[in-house]
Amino acid sequence: MINRRAIFAGLACVGAALTARQLKPHHYVSLLKSAKLDGLIPRAFGPWTSEDVGDPLALNGPGTLSSKLYNQLVTRAYSDGRGAQILMLLAHGERQSDELQLHRPEVCYPAFGYALLRNEPTQIRLGEGVTLPARRLVAKSPNHEESVLYWSRLGEYFPIDSSQQRADRFRNAVAGLIPDGILCRFSTPDESAKAWAALEQFVHDLIAATTPAGQQVLVGTERTRQLGQRQT
Repeated sequence: MINRRAIFAGLACVGAALTARQLKPHHYVSLLKSAKLDGLIPRAFGPWTSEDVGDPLALNGPGTLSSKLYNQLVTRAYSDGRGAQILMLLAHGERQSDELQLHRPEVCYPAFGYALLRNEPTQIRLGEGVTLPARRLVAKSPNHEESVLYWSRLGEYFPIDSSQQRADRFRNAVAGLIPDGILCRFSTPDESAKAWAALEQFVHDLIAATTPAGQQVLVGTERTRQLGQRQT
């Protein structure tokens, strides 16, 4: 005699297994594709010239977890010839998953002994009607203070804080996606009110000087499309 309870239990197990398999991310999507990040970002534009420098927070040091998270790292100091300097750090992670995910500066700075005097969301204007969700910080150590503007891209999402990053990671997982991700961080030792305007103008001009392939990596597919429309 067939045991109906056993049949139902078996069907439930099969259904659960199929559901789990469906929810498990299995499709890798990268906006960077096979390109080299260093070659996509202009080294000079407008009055700005740059030189490669090390990361003062040792983000990608040998043997660190970050060295496993980020497969490409670009760190440059841009100068305008009039005394202004902006440090740019771009950290690209090939696969964003539960095990490997972007580290947020509001977590990293305190870990390196900085106190956060300011920590708030903002919107960067990239073009007419095109904005980008970002975050700005003022970080201070015993002998250094800097203003920081940054954003992170997780696939096509731009999480503004840790909880949103978890939610966006879940959305990607439900869609079966394993996306790439990038952290874009810009900082200046100037802690005055002018620092924010200078950082935002720098980002605006940098994105405008970047090719569509590079723009897509930095600000996603939709904003790249919008910027292209504004230029035509």
